[in-house]
Amino acid sequence: MTKQNTLGGSFTLEGKGLHTGLHLVATFNPAPENHGYKIQRIDLPDAPIIDAIAENVVETTRGTVLAKGNVRCSTVEHALAALYAMGIDNCLLQVNGPEVPILDGSAELYVENIRLVGIVEQDAERLYLDIDHALEVNDEHNGSDIVIVPAEGFSLTTTISFPGKVLSSQTAELTDLNHFADEIAAARTFCFVREVEMMLAANLIKGGDLDNAIVIYEQEKSQEELDRLADRIGAPHRKATELGYIQTKPLMWENEPARHKLLDLIGDLALVGRRIRGRVVAKRPGHTINNKFARMLREEIQK
Repeated sequence: MTKQNTLGGSFTLEGKGLHTGLHLVATFNPAPENHGYKIQRIDLPDAPIIDAIAENVVETTRGTVLAKGNVRCSTVEHALAALYAMGIDNCLLQVNGPEVPILDGSAELYVENIRLVGIVEQDAERLYLDIDHALEVNDEHNGSDIVIVPAEGFSLTTTISFPGKVLSSQTAELTDLNHFADEIAAARTFCFVREVEMMLAANLIKGGDLDNAIVIYEQEKSQEELDRLADRIGAPHRKATELGYIQTKPLMWENEPARHKLLDLIGDLALVGRRIRGRVVAKRPGHTINNKFARMLREEIQK
């Protein structure tokens, strides 16, 4: 058995909320043994705290949203992925609004700051979920499937597939969480132009731009339509006939989207509340099926 860990000190990150566009400040604090991950809304009366567990997820459409009663906090998955992958078991995350800032759309800044403040070993033993038989969830509607099988350590493989010409099928694998910082953390969130239009129409992604997401232009539009959309998200104009990736910096890896899906999956599995020992294989994962899978694993703990 190994010991639980917490942060060696507090650190603060600030930036825009992806959906609200608000300027948000998030502070990550050390926490006592057996505390787990908790999120505190310090902008609200009495500073309510939400336990970061799978049962408290209330929405998964455009990110993972945690809630306790009427108190909500969204876009938590990147921060939780970094904490879990870097071996932090106990942390109190304080935020001054309804979202964790999106930063650059990856988990890289969280990892850098965890390294800066350091990791402190605690006295209590870690709690593990050891997988002794195969478990699976699936969604026949969209072809998603996640399975976990027994293994000595924790590893993940994700496969994504889309019908477009620009992004079709990709696979990413993480064989050891110790490689997360170098192989997964910098993978940015991504979306398609058609999704951007829908989210703008729904009054979402007020803080979205090319500094915090990769936008994939895979279905040709008229030049007028594309120019109008570019102006709304602060992107440079491009020829409507040129399909491809739209972002401010080049792809980190050719399969960066698949790596980001793996990052999201780790963040959603952090809500299981224990270190997992098993091999996860996910086909077309997303926050909805990720949460369904995490809830199933928590039921295994209760058994």
